[in-house]
Amino acid sequence: MSSHVFAPRGVVAPGRLFEDDGGRVAQLHGVGIQRHGDRFYAWGEDKTNGGTFGGVACYSSPDLATWTSHGHALAVTPDVPDLAPGRVIERPKVLRNPGGTYVMLLHVDSADYGDARVGWAVAERPEGPYTYLRSERPLGNISRDIGVFADDDGTGYLLSEDRENGLHVYRLADDYLSVEEIVSTTLAPPSDHPAGPHGYESPTMIKADGLYYLFGSDLTGWSTNDNKYATAPSPAGPWSEWRDFAPPGSATYDSQVSVVVPVHGSETTSYVYVGDRWDSGDLFGSAPVWLPMQVSDGRAELQWRDAWTIDTTTGVIS
Repeated sequence: MSSHVFAPRGVVAPGRLFEDDGGRVAQLHGVGIQRHGDRFYAWGEDKTNGGTFGGVACYSSPDLATWTSHGHALAVTPDVPDLAPGRVIERPKVLRNPGGTYVMLLHVDSADYGDARVGWAVAERPEGPYTYLRSERPLGNISRDIGVFADDDGTGYLLSEDRENGLHVYRLADDYLSVEEIVSTTLAPPSDHPAGPHGYESPTMIKADGLYYLFGSDLTGWSTNDNKYATAPSPAGPWSEWRDFAPPGSATYDSQVSVVVPVHGSETTSYVYVGDRWDSGDLFGSAPVWLPMQVSDGRAELQWRDAWTIDTTTGVIS
């Protein structure tokens, strides 16, 4: 592990790994992040086993830079077929439902990516342990990369990439434990799909000043690309054209979006882009690329900084 380059403790340095409280590489890959109280909880893919399931690692942080490990929120479980060795579990995302239960949604797949399902697990605490419930193809549709979103009124949404059928926004049941309906579907613009229509993967959604922002990545495997975003007055759309939020040709600063995290502070609300720089030869040590994002007036723009911190009480980035 000596070849791994860490960010200074308490600092976000894009392209450098986070070191957890035990001196290990924090497994914050394909991560989901939610704020609960005065801490941010993060659930990431543990890439100890490379591309196959190594567990969902859970961490917490007061500042999005100093990470305490809570072990596996969801572990490899040989007698549970979806969680057995050799399976693929990606994009762990957690929402707290209106009843107070923590609901984890997952991309559940076989090693050849033929299953294409979404899975559910639940817990009474953010760090778990989570009890796995089941997996399914939502409303019969394939589901690979996923994201989640909870609106101000408590309505939960699943974002799911369905290849040539597009990126679906599903409304979840009141307890977030099942899918109720598709509220909108978007496709990449024709210029981005010469081989045929498709939806964007690694989706995430935020709401800022009453406007919804949907982010996603084109389908280029482990290679990075110019990620896009669209806006709408509602999760049901209509969605705007897709646009770059990083300099065109930068391949989103050589990263792929995982989530965008709003940090609501006493002085301002800031937004943090959380991305992955996948190294197919070292998935365990693939570096995070986390950057401040300017979001206002229907525009989203990524800002490169070599190193930065955020005061999560005030929301101020420095």
